[in-house]
Amino acid sequence: MDIYTIIFLALAVFIFVRLRSVLGQRTGRERPPYDPYSRDTARPPQPGSDKVVNLPERTPGPAVPAPADNDEPPAFRWQGVAAEGSPAAAALDEIARVEPDFDARHFLTGARSAYEMIVTAFAAGDRRTLKDLLAKDVYDSFAAAIADRESRRETMESRFVSIEQADLEDVTVRGRTAQLTVRFVSKLISVTHGPDGAVVDGSPDTVADVTDVWTFARELGTRDPNWKLVATEAAQ
Repeated sequence: MDIYTIIFLALAVFIFVRLRSVLGQRTGRERPPYDPYSRDTARPPQPGSDKVVNLPERTPGPAVPAPADNDEPPAFRWQGVAAEGSPAAAALDEIARVEPDFDARHFLTGARSAYEMIVTAFAAGDRRTLKDLLAKDVYDSFAAAIADRESRRETMESRFVSIEQADLEDVTVRGRTAQLTVRFVSKLISVTHGPDGAVVDGSPDTVADVTDVWTFARELGTRDPNWKLVATEAAQ
């Protein structure tokens, strides 16, 4: 090893020791590594430039109601069945409060069918059908009339030509019982034959205009959906 090699080695050791003394020690003033996902809440805000305008905080204002789809009042529920503001409409509302699915138009459709079935069953002496559709006292009256006709050995035949009208005339609610009165206007062919076949009442060739006022009743809030005939009268 010559003198030059010794000199360069000594110089390298000297430089390494100096660099270590500067780079290998902490002074306590070093800044921590930057974490872009952390929030430094302890650091005070930095003063901004003169060109930056701070926006005021947004304070919640009064809620603005959403516009209605339309401003038209809801349609009258019983339109075409009862007059608006009438006692009948108020009674229908009372029925609907107990049974929200109640449909007065559906009731009138059923009343038409019941009217035709009852008139036809009475003429035929069909007590079984009548018993399912009539209240007991009304059934007793119909059954008595059938028995009286049978005692005279008379037969009756009734055939509907049409039911012209079935209009709701009155509605009442007493306790849990609702009563709906319907005026029926129909065209009917009705004839009664005696034991010998002779016509004793009506005509097989004449279409009669008949108006009946019938009242149907039902206990609200029960499982039985059927209305029964509780009163009949011939219209004046």
